[in-house]
Amino acid sequence: MSIDIRTLTSPDEVDAAFRVFLRAMVGLPFRDIDAVGITEPGRYLGALDDGVVVAGADSYAGWLVAPGGSRLPHAAVTHVGVLPTHRRRGIVSDLLTRQLKDFAERGEIVASLRASEAVIYERFGYGVATCAAFGRVTVSRAGLRPGVPGGGSVRLVDAAATTDLLGGIHQRAAWTGAVHRPEGWWRLDELRRAASPTPHYVVVHGDDGYAVYHPENTESWFTSSERTVTVTDFVALNDRARAGLWRHLLSLDLVDVLEFTSLAVDDPLPLAVLDRRAVTIGGVHDETWLRLIDVEEALRARAYGSGEPVVLRVEDPLLPANTGSYEVGPAGVARTSAAADLDVDVSTLAAAYLGGTRWRHLAATGRVRAHRPDAVHRADTLFAVDTQPFSGTVF
Repeated sequence: MSIDIRTLTSPDEVDAAFRVFLRAMVGLPFRDIDAVGITEPGRYLGALDDGVVVAGADSYAGWLVAPGGSRLPHAAVTHVGVLPTHRRRGIVSDLLTRQLKDFAERGEIVASLRASEAVIYERFGYGVATCAAFGRVTVSRAGLRPGVPGGGSVRLVDAAATTDLLGGIHQRAAWTGAVHRPEGWWRLDELRRAASPTPHYVVVHGDDGYAVYHPENTESWFTSSERTVTVTDFVALNDRARAGLWRHLLSLDLVDVLEFTSLAVDDPLPLAVLDRRAVTIGGVHDETWLRLIDVEEALRARAYGSGEPVVLRVEDPLLPANTGSYEVGPAGVARTSAAADLDVDVSTLAAAYLGGTRWRHLAATGRVRAHRPDAVHRADTLFAVDTQPFSGTVF
């Protein structure tokens, strides 16, 4: 078998690769999509067997927010798939390895993806750096506490024409783990909403927040004892916007239950209501699988807590330029020849990078080798964050 892996250049090839992705995923609800309109030129890699596209791996260029607020050049990996006739031949491995090298050549410091299967990506240097949760609110019991900020005015907008408005708000996202949403992402989001059998509503809080939601089971809406509204996108740039959007959602007529498809695991909503049991945060699952493309630059770009520096020895077999020792501390990051305090592979470092995974937990499970008794504690102090990292974006 001779497989040619290269960048796809023609619209027909890009469309073919996207059809391969849809076929590989089996259960995705959409089919008739102009793939060229939701992809970026020159970023879709394909594997061709005798000129026929049999696998692909795509990505979007953008940014990811690191602890401290820096925005790192970021590649959002997506549309990875191989035809069932060509599985288990190493094709996807070759694609993903080539893709990492391409990212490095482009100067992208980090990459991330959302994994359809959790056992594939660690061997390519990806580690789980953020998690997300499902939220469920019993509206009748979810009165807000008197001290919750009042929030500002909200307005309903046309759900079919919101890309510029919503994209402009999300573009200012500054929480750790947030990622850029490119034009292709918004175009696909519009297509999903347009194809839905139920209406979608968009409410905007000033210029600093919005929520997208829709009703469930509308055929039995007026006879149901549990009328449910699902919130599919909730973006608040500050506490005031968050409170204003909560007040709107909790005041909707004829609604018994609010369900949030994606919340940070430490979302403050349970603390905002008088009856804490009215809010359930559960179903925690992996969200961001992060890959450090340039370890040195990634480590330099984030902020650190106070404390003594720690020397990390990093191994990266796929991008060997990353392999080496790094002294990490509040004063900065530098390569060093000093003896290592901790040995770690690049996927484990990625898991700890945003602060969502504790070094002591990694050490307790054998994923970190410590050479000094206090090294793990020092690393935890340096990498600690105030809130759990969270993306809120699926791509």
